[in-house]
Amino acid sequence: MRKQEIDYIIGKMLDSYSGISDLNITTGRPFQVESSGELKAVDLDPPFPRLTPFQTEIFALNLINHDRRLLDNLVNQGSCDLSYELPGKARFRVNVFSQRGHFSVVLRKLETTVPTLKDDQLKLPEVFFKMAEEKNGIILVTGATGSGKTTSLAALLNEINMEKPVHIVTLEDPVEFVHTHDKATFNQREMGVDFDTFANGLRAALRQAPKVILVGEMRDRETVEIGLSAAETGHLVLTTIHTIDAGSTINRILGMFSTEEENQIRIRLSDSVRWIVCQRLLPKEGGGRVAAFEIMGANLRVKDTILHGESEGKTFYEIIQAGKAFGMITFDDYIIELYAQGLISEETAKAYASNKSVVGRGIDTIKSSRGEATTELGKLQLEKDYTGPKSRK
Repeated sequence: MRKQEIDYIIGKMLDSYSGISDLNITTGRPFQVESSGELKAVDLDPPFPRLTPFQTEIFALNLINHDRRLLDNLVNQGSCDLSYELPGKARFRVNVFSQRGHFSVVLRKLETTVPTLKDDQLKLPEVFFKMAEEKNGIILVTGATGSGKTTSLAALLNEINMEKPVHIVTLEDPVEFVHTHDKATFNQREMGVDFDTFANGLRAALRQAPKVILVGEMRDRETVEIGLSAAETGHLVLTTIHTIDAGSTINRILGMFSTEEENQIRIRLSDSVRWIVCQRLLPKEGGGRVAAFEIMGANLRVKDTILHGESEGKTFYEIIQAGKAFGMITFDDYIIELYAQGLISEETAKAYASNKSVVGRGIDTIKSSRGEATTELGKLQLEKDYTGPKSRK
């Protein structure tokens, strides 16, 4: 395959279905796209019913385009990340990886329009506007790969861009949304092109006089340590981490340090963390997906629990439940709201719940208010020929 053929195939894949988020090239399978959360085969002419190891390798090497750093990462680490552009049509974040001795490729389609906090499609919670007003500290956006973390952070940065004349430095792998200068001045740096590791890029950023720093991911102890230092010296640090909720986020960060360092890190985290936003994408009624959020802001109870750990009656879940008036919300309460708005089904709500009994009670309350049955059991009726208890002889 030549580059023209690669671009032709990518173009055909993009046009095959609506709502495409990823392109998947795997040995033994046809070319596939992920549309609304489901993998679907793509019909091409000539057809490729089962890709051979040679075909996937040629596809991968064309995307890497003789880049020595990427080839070194692929050989020594088993995978590499890059960006790829189909001129005039789309940009992609690409991961090439080895599996059972063959190469596979996943291309994540990047949106070209920078999202905003007022975007009706995103439906981000109002509390994001509060986050954009923060002057320093750390805002952590967490969730699985593909849960929309980058999109939420881009919308947050866009709000800062429209409201504040500040210098913003982003460290990304790769650059996904390209921000234009508005009130803020942007310098967007891409790993492998402009810096080698997040830790080194972050260390250099502290000498570039930014007010806001976006770190694509807190992958290791060194990056976390420098990020905390940046937050402590008056910078606002926005970053992501692969965790499922607020409690596991704190534990993941603590787990990067030794037991002897834990108390010191707890103190630094309690002083620096401003918000932890966890998100998941749920199947939407009628097709597509909708985001659900857990949001925890810093208050005295949160700081105390970060310092001393969770205990009975003082879990992050309970603190978030009690902090609804301050913009905090648990996944479960958010899921109940999505169900109330008709955006997700009852089955989806229960499947994605953190605490199924909480969501179940919430759904029952909504059903009762609508006059719907809350149980499948009909009214219990006595048998017509029942004559009372039988006496023993």
